[in-house]
Amino acid sequence: MTEVPNLKDFDARLRDEAAMEPSLEIPQDPPSKKTQIIAIYGKGGIGKSFTLANLSHMMAEMGKRVLLIGCDPKSDTTSLLFGGKACPTIIETSTRKKLAGEEVKIGDVCFKRGGVFAMELGGPEVGRGCGGRGIIHGFELLEKLGFHDWDFDYVLLDFLGDVVCGGFGLPIARDMAQKVIVVGSNDLQSLYVANNVCSAVEYFRKLGGNVGVAGLVINKDDGTGEAAAFAKAVNIPVLASIPADDDLRRKSANYQIVGTHATQWGGLFEILANAVADAPPLRPKPLTQDGLLGLFDAETTGKDFVLEPATDADMRGSFAAVKPSLEVVYDNV
Repeated sequence: MTEVPNLKDFDARLRDEAAMEPSLEIPQDPPSKKTQIIAIYGKGGIGKSFTLANLSHMMAEMGKRVLLIGCDPKSDTTSLLFGGKACPTIIETSTRKKLAGEEVKIGDVCFKRGGVFAMELGGPEVGRGCGGRGIIHGFELLEKLGFHDWDFDYVLLDFLGDVVCGGFGLPIARDMAQKVIVVGSNDLQSLYVANNVCSAVEYFRKLGGNVGVAGLVINKDDGTGEAAAFAKAVNIPVLASIPADDDLRRKSANYQIVGTHATQWGGLFEILANAVADAPPLRPKPLTQDGLLGLFDAETTGKDFVLEPATDADMRGSFAAVKPSLEVVYDNV
């Protein structure tokens, strides 16, 4: 005869658990999976591709297995790594293969240099589709190619940071990455984008997400300090400061890798590689627009400007003349 379990204690435990206040905090346990998937965000043109190409090359030089995936419709993430040569994108190759009745193979879209494996998701032609949807489609194709079975120490995702919606917000919204790194500089627009990324991370943390911001990489650092002040204000560390040096500018323009010990910049990128590997995902504290402006001098941003309300007469312009009313007024009824 099967023994009937005593459910009295179980019922009491359920009641105690139901009475507990829910917590939005996510336990900061180390990633259970060997592979660290890291999403890098930043304003367009701020130097994400430069930073990532050299960072990935340095990681490979340090003996790590690295996969670099460009998630920007511009498809320029791998250009520095491959000496300026554009590689076929996943979306472009998939379309061409589908029309030919063929399947996409990994060798059609993934290429390697200096121990780094790299590919570009790509995007639709200008005016003919949604870039964010293209990113989602690209990741669907990666899954078909066996993405979850690949063996890498690091997967670096280069995302356009000017928008953090739809496909561009995929790593944050769906916990695809363990952590986010932001690339910025000492200018208002790049820090505005960085703050938006922090806001997106905080929003999804409130919904139960687990992605955090590991830190800020300051690119083209001219020493004015606004980016460092931003990092301190939102409670994230500065992982590295890459100086605004003419040698770096020239080498980047000529598609030369500097993330190697064969150059004077090798030590800097080794420091960055170690910081990226060790930095934990943190919950940022995004700034308000006024808080962001407060990082800069008033003369630079115009933050002391006082808003002057417009009037109805202002809006009417030349039609602002008072017209006689057709309303009938009865003084005495």
